Amino acid sequence: SHSMIYTVTLNPALDKTVEIPGIALDTVNRITEMRTDPGGKGINVSGVLAELGCRNTALGFVAGETGAWLERGLAAQGITTDFIHLEQGMTLNVKIKAGQETELNGAGPDIPESAMEQLEAQLDKLAEGDILILAGSIPSSLPQTTYERLLARLEGHGVHTVVDATRDLLVNVLQYHPFLIKPNNHELGEIVGRTLTTDADITAAAR
Repeated sequence: SHSMIYTVTLNPALDKTVEIPGIALDTVNRITEMRTDPGGKGINVSGVLAELGCRNTALGFVAGETGAWLERGLAAQGITTDFIHLEQGMTLNVKIKAGQETELNGAGPDIPESAMEQLEAQLDKLAEGDILILAGSIPSSLPQTTYERLLARLEGHGVHTVVDATRDLLVNVLQYHPFLIKPNNHELGEIVGRTLTTDADITAAAR
């Protein structure tokens, strides 16, 4: 049987990108172009995998109309989802392109302990050789130790884990020996506390 790939996005969002010639505060600004995309690091990973023909399932939490829109949009892109539904809340991020780019990021819904337990029950079903990708930040409604909690639970199950996160979120999961981590050179520099300029610097920091 083929191994399955799962992505986890704790805080999926709708990303609205608006373009305006220039922004002026305290007055009406006319939008020249606007688009809405599903947002969230794990969802982006699921999208790229689907483009590459790799079957995968996006896991995470969605709420309300935003969640319904996300599920429809992802299904239309051929992405399988198995989100846990929360009763209330939504996440909307607005990216304003006016020469420079400004982002307004929503906080997202509260995730109760009962919902976390539902996610853990899903992860308990993963089989040996499956791949689990944890990507992005942890919403403020959850403890910043959430990735550690999930990886600790999977220990000894033979699941390959991939973590794409920054700073302590990444450092604190290393004890669980993820199969793959993906800091960029800037994030790696933050972790080791110095600026990395050469390949040799990066190799030494990675080791």
